[in-house]
Amino acid sequence: MATFPFELVSPERLVYSGAVTEVIVPGAEGEFGILAGHAPFVSTLKPGVLTIKGDGAPKKLFVRGGFAEANPQGLTVLAETAIPLAELRAENLAKMIRDAQEDVEDARDETIRASRQQFLEQLTSAAAAIEADARISH
Repeated sequence: MATFPFELVSPERLVYSGAVTEVIVPGAEGEFGILAGHAPFVSTLKPGVLTIKGDGAPKKLFVRGGFAEANPQGLTVLAETAIPLAELRAENLAKMIRDAQEDVEDARDETIRASRQQFLEQLTSAAAAIEADARISH
């Protein structure tokens, strides 16, 4: 299978850089896969699992916030948060969910409340997917 350059960047560091065969990204409009030679495409991210395929076993990371830009030359994902699933502690994810719940409760405007509620639902969905992946992996 053809490879292409991929970079995953968070504010703290370059998380991943290398040639890959496929990357599955949790986009705001749904999960999407990128292969070599993909047409230009930009998407915002929702909280979820980003999967990197290439040499060896797939690498899975929790990502939150940011965007992905694909073009025929490769893929770049800029994420506010990018944590390998093996390093993601359940209590950290639970804290993110509690914080998001508080943000929903504190919202005074209905539009802001709806946006925060959607983010909370995305986090909860990501947590369920991560838990399911952990059960399958072990």
